[in-house]
Amino acid sequence: MVDLTSEVKSSDKGVTHPYRRTERCDKIHAYRCDKEVEVVGIDISKDHLITSKGRVRKYENNLKGYEEILKMRPCLIVLEPTGVYSTRPSQYFKERGIRVLQVSPNVLSREKELRGKKTDFYDAIKLENMVDKAKEYEYNPLRELVTLYLFLKDIEVKYKNRLERALFLVSDNDKISKERLEKLAMGDFTQEELYNLEYTPIVIEEIKVLAKTLLETQEKLREVRKMIEEQVPDDHVLLTIPGIGKLAAGIIIGVVGDIRRFPKPESFVAYCGLDPVVERSGKAVISRGISKRGNRYLRSLFYFLAGRNYYRNPTLLKFYESHKDRLKGKKLYTALARKLARIVWSVWYNNKPYEPK
Repeated sequence: MVDLTSEVKSSDKGVTHPYRRTERCDKIHAYRCDKEVEVVGIDISKDHLITSKGRVRKYENNLKGYEEILKMRPCLIVLEPTGVYSTRPSQYFKERGIRVLQVSPNVLSREKELRGKKTDFYDAIKLENMVDKAKEYEYNPLRELVTLYLFLKDIEVKYKNRLERALFLVSDNDKISKERLEKLAMGDFTQEELYNLEYTPIVIEEIKVLAKTLLETQEKLREVRKMIEEQVPDDHVLLTIPGIGKLAAGIIIGVVGDIRRFPKPESFVAYCGLDPVVERSGKAVISRGISKRGNRYLRSLFYFLAGRNYYRNPTLLKFYESHKDRLKGKKLYTALARKLARIVWSVWYNNKPYEPK
């Protein structure tokens, strides 16, 4: 195998540009293209793929570019996960029998060179040499469904808030029931006591649009929820935790992906944004609440589940009884949410059914 660094070393005629074509480089690239290469590092952006090997090292991030990279016959591809831009090529190469590894952006950033070199080409070479620090790419089918569900949930909240605002402008009753929502969507205002104001006709039209869209969004949410629940196995260990059903388990699995990337419960709690912020100065210890730096959906989910179902979980109930005199209100439920997150980590990471403690 030809050493990549040989391309950037000085020649008799001066310093050879690392990416300028020379006769010597042509021989190297020809060797790489004619023989089956072992590892290829790929730096991914929305429009392009930059490879660490090949006569041409810049390809389009589309089907044509993928096919060109396949001509190098790589055995293993190492890349950095860049959200949706890396998912498609990763899945494409994996389905064609090529092993795909991903390097965490945090790990990649720690490998920054002392001289501060930062180009897409250098990143591709760096990725090629980080096989030992990369993890196997695994597509999480629940992720797409969960992100869609959470997206629709955010839309539902926005439409509902806007509808309540519109109702308040023309009515003393801004409560939204299912029956009332259906009537408003059909334009049935016969049972509504409305203020006869100048803007009332415009607001009524707004209410019709909002009510109809809200009903459609709620219907889509029910469909996606059913799809999520179908993806969760009946024997998944998370379902052994009291208070966690298939929807909650599906959201957790879809957002987290591989629980093994959190070797300690503290790291998982921090990912959820439920880790406490404590400042120490001498003998003084000041609590600043939780960091809220993690995933807001998981944080909200654990807070909701802990506050609503703590009495069904023996561990949470015991924690509640022992802390209710010292903690009050949101602080108590936040502590319960953090406790539930640790329970979820323990059950899922160890792959053992929940046992009360």
